[in-house]
Amino acid sequence: MRIISGQFKSRKITAPKNLPVRPTTDMAKEGLFNILNNLFYFDDLSVLDLFAGTGNISYEFASRGTEKIICVDQDYGCVKFINQTSEAFKMPIQTIKSDVYKFLEKTNLQSNVIFADPPYGFADEQFSKIAELVFQNNLLLEDGVLIIEHSKHTNLSDQMHFSYSKNYGGNVFSFFEISKL
Repeated sequence: MRIISGQFKSRKITAPKNLPVRPTTDMAKEGLFNILNNLFYFDDLSVLDLFAGTGNISYEFASRGTEKIICVDQDYGCVKFINQTSEAFKMPIQTIKSDVYKFLEKTNLQSNVIFADPPYGFADEQFSKIAELVFQNNLLLEDGVLIIEHSKHTNLSDQMHFSYSKNYGGNVFSFFEISKL
């Protein structure tokens, strides 16, 4: 995987083979950040990266100037890798080793962007539970966005707060926002 833009543009990061991850493809990540670039100033953001895996998405935010990034993953190897990589690059990334659902049930941390990249094999209810907990616990700041990455075989368009989705090959990003009245 490589960092697409910002301070660490073109840097390659190689994750250990034994991590239970499926990193977002560079093509999909570039498409996602083109959208986000039109919505936010990266240096003003607070980001929560759920099911963070290798930290791929968080490194991209950090490279673009985001100073408040928290990664949550339950795998010790993933958390260790993110800590080592962010330390080597001097990136402002904090990690939390936790089951994502338990974390979402207990936290009151609000963010501008919440990104979730759960395993593609999850059942629809497991994807829906992420959005449900984020909105039920008021975890998005005003004008914030929840983005859930999933395969093209999963459809989240019938979920509350769903706004739109973007497809990049086999990757889909579904965007959820606080409804404006």
